[in-house]
Amino acid sequence: MNGMGILTGLWVTLRHFIGTYIEDIKTGRKRYNNVEGIESRRRSDTKGIFTIQYPEEKQPVPEEFRFLPFLVYDEGAMGEQLVRCTSCGICAKVCPPQCIWITRSVDPTTGKPVPAPAEFSIDIDICMNCGLCAEFCPFDAIKMDHNYEIASYDRSTDHIYHIKKLLRPASYYASIRPGNFTVEQVARAEKEAAKANKPVKAAPGS
Repeated sequence: MNGMGILTGLWVTLRHFIGTYIEDIKTGRKRYNNVEGIESRRRSDTKGIFTIQYPEEKQPVPEEFRFLPFLVYDEGAMGEQLVRCTSCGICAKVCPPQCIWITRSVDPTTGKPVPAPAEFSIDIDICMNCGLCAEFCPFDAIKMDHNYEIASYDRSTDHIYHIKKLLRPASYYASIRPGNFTVEQVARAEKEAAKANKPVKAAPGS
């Protein structure tokens, strides 16, 4: 019969619409604005509305969720920022849309390059969030952030991230990716232990 598909679709919509009010009466306001309520609406067997009331509510993101890159620094004993990046340029080379620009620091006395970035910029409108920069970084200096709320009206000033805006402490990285952080810390400790236990080669002729 012509039109049955449309009627079926409208019935499904109406059923969910009515089911929303039924569930709200049964569970009350505890269904909204809390983690448990969001999780209950995300289940496959949920009844009624199963959307998130953004921006009042935000859907939790998994640990492996990736959006924009950021630079990691370790906090020194005196509070100084020990930036892991050595400005090697590997991330810029592997970046598919070529949205990363790096300027290496130079020793003002000798004029020789220093393994630290003087400037590190990312055009976030070009970034495709692939995560290759973080994957290929040999120093664990660049990671993928969870922050996706970056909309603004001024591209020229707000959408070109410079080094000051990209820097995040290692503690921040640990808070958004605790599993990955723990694995990396264990691997780093094992590497340091192996290096410490490595026998020293005797000098030739000794």
